[in-house]
Amino acid sequence: MTRDDPYASYNFKIFVFNVSDDGLAVSGSFTEASGLELEIPPIEYRNGSEDITVRKIPGLKKFTNLTFKRGITGHPAFWKWVADALNGTVKRTHGSIVLCDENRNDVVRWNFDRGWPTKYTGPTLSATKNEIAMETLVLAVEKLEIET
Repeated sequence: MTRDDPYASYNFKIFVFNVSDDGLAVSGSFTEASGLELEIPPIEYRNGSEDITVRKIPGLKKFTNLTFKRGITGHPAFWKWVADALNGTVKRTHGSIVLCDENRNDVVRWNFDRGWPTKYTGPTLSATKNEIAMETLVLAVEKLEIET
């Protein structure tokens, strides 16, 4: 039987491997993931002996940066990873963003490779608001694949 309804965007899990010193995955507690995008821009080419039609051939693959948002917790692994990159030790890693069905079963998995922190944004703090302190981490990635 095929599924007629699309999956909800709020049911997902994120795993980033080998960020912490013990080599385990850092996961969970993320409220948003974005940047699941790739592009193969065309290269326009024309032979001088042909008519005035331009041919288009595939160019280099491009992957956008991935952006993760979460409430700040007492687990400092992401911040240490960013701090190490600031100090010249860029540690590349791999991970997955997994879309789940309503029973929390994995249905689609986006695997990324050779990711490293390229931007960190801390929370906006205000004594007049009743909000969770959120942090944002942007990862540059060199590969993105989909598993279904």
